[in-house]
Amino acid sequence: MSGRTPRRPAAAAAAAALALTVMTGCGGDEGATVQGVKLIKKGQLTSCTHLPYPPFQVEQGGKVVGFDVDMIDLVAKRLGVTQKVVDTPFETMKTGAALNAGKCDIVMGGMTIKQDRVQFMDVSKPYFDATQALMAKKDSGVTSLDDVKNRKLKLGSQASTTGEDYVKEKGLDPRSFDNSLAELDGLRTGQVDVIVQDYPVVQGWLKEPANAAKYAIVANLNTGEQYGFWIRKGHNPKLVELTNQAIEGAKADGTYKKIYEKWIGPMPKPGGAGGAGGSGGGTS
Repeated sequence: MSGRTPRRPAAAAAAAALALTVMTGCGGDEGATVQGVKLIKKGQLTSCTHLPYPPFQVEQGGKVVGFDVDMIDLVAKRLGVTQKVVDTPFETMKTGAALNAGKCDIVMGGMTIKQDRVQFMDVSKPYFDATQALMAKKDSGVTSLDDVKNRKLKLGSQASTTGEDYVKEKGLDPRSFDNSLAELDGLRTGQVDVIVQDYPVVQGWLKEPANAAKYAIVANLNTGEQYGFWIRKGHNPKLVELTNQAIEGAKADGTYKKIYEKWIGPMPKPGGAGGAGGSGGGTS
């Protein structure tokens, strides 16, 4: 996501869907309209994401949790329903195909607001600003993308993300990994020397003592992107409106700050790396 998520075979996606108890809510179920919002299944707000993508969404103990999940829960609460999460290939999320097929009501997953996506889907107001980060061994001596390029180091990225697009635009040819955890393993096992990933994701990895002992953020890349929640084009204007209200309300009453600190850490000042509500960059 801002940079964000991966491609993986349909069979793998189907297997993941079967493994999660939250994977219900397809177009064939009985729908409902609540407060003018069209829901594909009565009594629930069905959200699509692509797992895993900590700290925004990850499965823990058979349940999908994370920053985005908590934010969409606020929307569901306003509707008086519960959220159900569907694990979905990212390709079908970013094109609007999952929404058009009635697989979900709303798409989350650290997905950057981009003009090409806005053509096919409606989007909420920005709910998160995030920079990209380069992560490498502490003694790597890397301080920029130029270092990676000039020293011919092996760079890893997550498939289908804006982080990957960004480094390609800078003339690098990264090794593409299916998801964020595979990318991290690529660094750990020496398949690559440096990885590019969303700042909040890297920050979350570095909370683990084993990672913090060996690796560090060696550079921040402010790509000026923002995350949004996505809704079927022209189909559910009331859901767009309600989602915006939930975002604004959370920022106004302190709920957003609590969610941010729970999943990411201390909130930076507006405009800072990984910040919210100011300028910043995203990644998926």
